[in-house]
Amino acid sequence: MTIETALEALAKQFGDRVQTGHSARVLHGGNESYFDEVLPDAVLAPRSTEEVSRIVRICAEHGCPIIPWGVGTSLEGHALALSGGISLDMGEMTKVIEINAEDMDVRVQPGCTREALNTELRATGLFFPVDPGANATLGGMAATRASGTTAVRYGTMRENVMALEVVLADGRIIRTGSRARKSSAGYDLTKLMIGSEGTLGIITELTLRLHGQPEAAASAICAFPDIESAVGAVQTTMQMGVPMARIEFLDAACIRAVNRADNRALPETPHLFMEFHGSEAAVAEQAESVREITAEFGGSAFDWSTDHAERARLWHARHNAYYSVKALRAGCQAVTTDVCVPISRLAEAVTETTADIEASPLLGPILGHVGDGNFHAALLIEPGNSGELAEAKRLAHQMAERALRLGGTVTGEHGVGVGKMKYMTQEHGDAWQVMATLKQALDPQNILNPGKVVAVN
Repeated sequence: MTIETALEALAKQFGDRVQTGHSARVLHGGNESYFDEVLPDAVLAPRSTEEVSRIVRICAEHGCPIIPWGVGTSLEGHALALSGGISLDMGEMTKVIEINAEDMDVRVQPGCTREALNTELRATGLFFPVDPGANATLGGMAATRASGTTAVRYGTMRENVMALEVVLADGRIIRTGSRARKSSAGYDLTKLMIGSEGTLGIITELTLRLHGQPEAAASAICAFPDIESAVGAVQTTMQMGVPMARIEFLDAACIRAVNRADNRALPETPHLFMEFHGSEAAVAEQAESVREITAEFGGSAFDWSTDHAERARLWHARHNAYYSVKALRAGCQAVTTDVCVPISRLAEAVTETTADIEASPLLGPILGHVGDGNFHAALLIEPGNSGELAEAKRLAHQMAERALRLGGTVTGEHGVGVGKMKYMTQEHGDAWQVMATLKQALDPQNILNPGKVVAVN
């Protein structure tokens, strides 16, 4: 039994939907980071849970790897077919199955994107808050335990997925969790699947927690003389218990990139981008509290706006900061990495990382969701330049080592994939082997996204 025999068996059931042409494979063989292109042997887009189960049963019979695919925005090589096999494109499973407005939850298929879901929810007064920046698929967001700009207020995917439907490596279909707001019934298999990156099962349906649209929202931007001041303001804000909806850090290089790309004239110093949600009175109170804090740390005049168009422009600039940063060096490739540390060690982590990058020949702007201690560096290199790639990897390694030394994690939201596996023993110790034991129990043939997250024989 081989991949070739699996493709023959799949073709008998799914015909020309099993795509083996070069163009389809190329679309599912790349990534947004530095990893080499790895083409799958075929691409197949299921249309239902039952089809996913049939595909998995065939692949299990023939020992053929299966790699779930969302929109391909993962940054640690998560969706690369390292052992060949089928790229399982979930892009045709996009339905919003059921909206339960009274219970503030929704059932969706995994290929539905977060923006499509929120468009569907507009008339209900509810919204789904997890916002990783990219218009990612919700199945992929759950599989990578995504978070983003609003996690400081609303939590990550871990807090917002209530239940899942999952196809296991033998084709069985299981349901984890329920629509109840809490449960003490057995192991929490929902949380086990969230962040498993397609290595334990294939998500075919999600039940998500929804939140009420805030009565009022305001956004603000504030410049600081240096990194320490900006991060100090963040630490104090969080310690004071101000319920920030978003609090984002951009260093001077990021601001220079945003100015160029978004036609702004912001001072090219570290900035905080912030957002407040609540009643009109609560938003005003939150904004005033943060204004006082930022002033103590030398922040600029604190201007905040409730105007929807200005708020949208502000967050458009933040969400597109990655592409704005890449434009600082024409034709470059970005080696993007993230770490997360306790809030009390954030200033130390960001300052030391900045010093490392400034001592390097590479340009590496820093930005991040600093309200929960998570920040990113986008290290800009010339494609094909092995020396610059080695230097970017060295800087990323220093970030990872520093995060662990400070009591943090080597990835706050990008995930493990293949890129961060080398740190798993250092971060988890024997617990990493426990993860491998779980993988072997649920996927004894190692056909579900092999080579990612854990090392198995």
